[in-house]
Amino acid sequence: TRATPSMVIDFQPVSSQIAHVTRHGNSNRRETAQRLRNRNRGRMTELSAVRDLLARFASKDVRHVGCLTRRRMHHALVTRRLPLAALLAALVSTVTLMAATLGGPLPAPLPLFPRDNWWNIDISAAPLDPSSSSYINFINNGSTRRLHPDFGGEASPGSVEIYGFPYVVVDGNEPKQPVYFQYDDESDGVDHTTGQSYPFYPIPAEAITTPHWVEGGEPGNVDRRSSDRHLIIVDRDNRHLYELFNVFYDGTRWLAGSGAFFDLSTNNRRPEGWTSADAAGLAILPGLVRYDEAFGSSDIQHAFRVTVRSTNGYVYPASHRAGSTIGALPMGARLRLKSTVSLSGYTPEIQRIFRAMQRYGLIVADNGSDMYISGTFDLRWNNSVLNPAFRSLTASDFEVVQLGWRPQGLPPGAPANVRITP
Repeated sequence: TRATPSMVIDFQPVSSQIAHVTRHGNSNRRETAQRLRNRNRGRMTELSAVRDLLARFASKDVRHVGCLTRRRMHHALVTRRLPLAALLAALVSTVTLMAATLGGPLPAPLPLFPRDNWWNIDISAAPLDPSSSSYINFINNGSTRRLHPDFGGEASPGSVEIYGFPYVVVDGNEPKQPVYFQYDDESDGVDHTTGQSYPFYPIPAEAITTPHWVEGGEPGNVDRRSSDRHLIIVDRDNRHLYELFNVFYDGTRWLAGSGAFFDLSTNNRRPEGWTSADAAGLAILPGLVRYDEAFGSSDIQHAFRVTVRSTNGYVYPASHRAGSTIGALPMGARLRLKSTVSLSGYTPEIQRIFRAMQRYGLIVADNGSDMYISGTFDLRWNNSVLNPAFRSLTASDFEVVQLGWRPQGLPPGAPANVRITP
């Protein structure tokens, strides 16, 4: 229903207004009475819209009323001179604020995790690994491996299929759901004594049937477990991150390959040997290229997630292996864009992305295509700009930082040994 700023909520019965006109002998009383009837019909239509929104607040259609309580809503409705447009705007903004939001604002402070986290430390002066050239040659595989932005918008306008990782932001009251895992012994939300899952993951109901909330694009109730199918959720109130791999809603419950929880206020790593929703045991979201950062006014202040075709063991900060290919990089290895690579010819957003590669680097987090850089699903990305810019860089423009490197004393919990197959 359309509302204008001049509209107000007035519960005076139209019959009394018409009677008032008639008693005072208005010469145009018929026309005036008709205008009042028309005005009343319009007002009733507007009030019907408000009542419908109130009903939604009382039902499951809107789960969280938040600061705009039903008592305050009732008070607003019975205030005879409250502008209706203002009330409707307050309702809409509250629904938007409190509901689960695809790609919503991430909780401050940013970047995600503490400043001394492995995703956020400056590696521009970190020592080079002695085998850097050999690792780069392995990636090139006898030819030239070029970078590729493994993110974007819809595969075609209006399509269900998407590029990149979507993520969902919820508030701290989102109901927790149990998830049943293939790898329950390395997943969070499981009683590891009994192997039983319990309510732990704040998965919004929209993820079941709404496209674009799960990696790949198809909703959670479509079984596409032959692909990665990540579901990433941020609890903005508690600064908690939940990530799931290979998800599917079978009609009664959520299933997944693995799942992990991260407190964004700490540097806690996964237990040694544990995976996460990513093969390396790392969080995914903090390593994604995000549109708001690329087009922001400040430099990007974290490393990016990268895949290579095969890996060999793992080093800090990773906690899990997913291969033992001789000559390949381990999970957790860092690649750094050489400082000699000039960025002057690129657009500002591409310069920010590449400058972060020089300062914070890339962290090997999964097996996949060589030199594929991960980012968020966002309809604003322009792949006609991204693709040629990324393709202009090759694996040979990078070098490998000393395996397992970290600044002295930052952060605690590094593996006691480096697990690489000889």
